[in-house]
Amino acid sequence: MTTNTAKSFHDKWHQNADLVFAETLRNGSDIYTWILSRNGWIDAEALVSFLASKKRVLDAGCGNGRVSALLRVHSDPGATCIMGIDLTAADVAEKNLAQYANVSFQTKDLLGDLSDLGAFDFIYCQEVLHHTEDPQNAFLNLCSCLEDGGAIAIYVYKQKAPVREFVDDYIRKNIADLPYASAMEACREMTEFGRALAELKTTVSIPEVKVLEIPAGEYDVQRLFYHFFCKCFWNPEIDFEQNAVINYDWYHPQLCSRHTLDEVLMWFASAQLHVTHQHVDHYGITVHGKKGK
Repeated sequence: MTTNTAKSFHDKWHQNADLVFAETLRNGSDIYTWILSRNGWIDAEALVSFLASKKRVLDAGCGNGRVSALLRVHSDPGATCIMGIDLTAADVAEKNLAQYANVSFQTKDLLGDLSDLGAFDFIYCQEVLHHTEDPQNAFLNLCSCLEDGGAIAIYVYKQKAPVREFVDDYIRKNIADLPYASAMEACREMTEFGRALAELKTTVSIPEVKVLEIPAGEYDVQRLFYHFFCKCFWNPEIDFEQNAVINYDWYHPQLCSRHTLDEVLMWFASAQLHVTHQHVDHYGITVHGKKGK
């Protein structure tokens, strides 16, 4: 991980230790629903059922531990060990989950030596690999920690429409060298922009625009901008500052690769994993795979 990207995430998590932690655990919130739905778990019971057979679970790139907590509350603390690893925020996650049983955290680089961690029945690595210097090799490194019959679930950023890619990279380049406070000022402006668009509460029906890779359809105005022109995240379920930090999370880290489904499926093939689930939305690609039969 480059110095810029490591500092981006260190600042993000140490300045915002509880960022969307409660929303990740709140059944029915947008964030909770997004995590479950993209992974093919139709509800809490489906996640509980999935985790019931898992004895050792790894949250790779755990950040502040919000998903580690989600996995913990949906699994048996007496039967399932939850481990989180992160290069910049393992200490934040450890503090956030101090009250939970049978959890542990370590500072680890996904491209480094993971052999001392042991083997896992399930590895969750989402919203992380695209921030490494070599996403495919980071993925393969994690796969080396899978038990026979174990599963891995990843989520990476998808290649987006051309104008969105251009604008995002333009903003990213212009705030790359800014310290946290200054970068957050720029991200608050993007957040205010997203909020203003959302508060219009207006939808538009547009024809297909092939040259801009915009499918025909009816779009909320904020979602139209967000999908195809620039990241201007806004979620009214969380406060303004948390929205701004989510925009910071997108714009400040310079390691921010985007991928195609074919590319990600090739990773799974090279690891000799059987794909058990795949989901593509406007923002990213989720794929699950299983080792062995």
